Amino acid sequence: MQRSDGRTPDQIRPIIFELDIAPHASGSVLVAMGNTRVICGVTIEEIVPRWMKDQGVTGGWLTAEYSMLPYSTTTRKQRDIAKGRLDGRSSEIQRLIGRSLRSVIDLEKLGPRTLWIDCDVLQADGGTRTAAITGASLAVTVACKKLLEEKKIASSPMCKLIAAVSAGVVESNAMVDLNYEEDKAAAVDFNLVATEDGEFVEIQGSGEEATFTQGQLEEMLALARNAIARLIVAQRNVLDIPA
Repeated sequence: MQRSDGRTPDQIRPIIFELDIAPHASGSVLVAMGNTRVICGVTIEEIVPRWMKDQGVTGGWLTAEYSMLPYSTTTRKQRDIAKGRLDGRSSEIQRLIGRSLRSVIDLEKLGPRTLWIDCDVLQADGGTRTAAITGASLAVTVACKKLLEEKKIASSPMCKLIAAVSAGVVESNAMVDLNYEEDKAAAVDFNLVATEDGEFVEIQGSGEEATFTQGQLEEMLALARNAIARLIVAQRNVLDIPA
């Protein structure tokens, strides 16, 4: 199947990472996946949440926030603060980002501090949550390197890189890294997160008023695994980590 932007079903959109986009952050990256653009920044607080102290939990913590800027979509998106509450989608996505990163960070090695990940969508054309996770992985890696250089930690708590991608079924065809038009037309929609050694962190998916076969599921998993491997290569290249 030829896609609207000319890609093959297994092809991800052009990916660009620009590090250190926010000078005051401990680690930051601008992620561009096709027309989707997300800034991910990490700030470090030398404190941990009160619940950790109350429960006697040692080590540090990592948490995430996610938002779409008003001009990121074709029609203005109202800010959450103007509504007086965080919308359900944003809340779900920021929990996903936090869970995904905590799966590959050693919180004991982090020490008694909190890493805040802020992911802000500048332009949305599908795959904003997966781009945010992929960018957050880079931003956290850079922030941990800075902690090492400042001799605040003995070794990096970041165990592995992770990346994420969407997959779906459009017009009976499985494909990866859906843009907005494809996502809107998808009969089946998945988001997948995996580590650099191919282990899945999280798989979210459902039929959008449709069903899907085991064969389609396996095809989407294979497409996503291969796409994530390519994203990891791009991450390693920008970090100058040998393959």
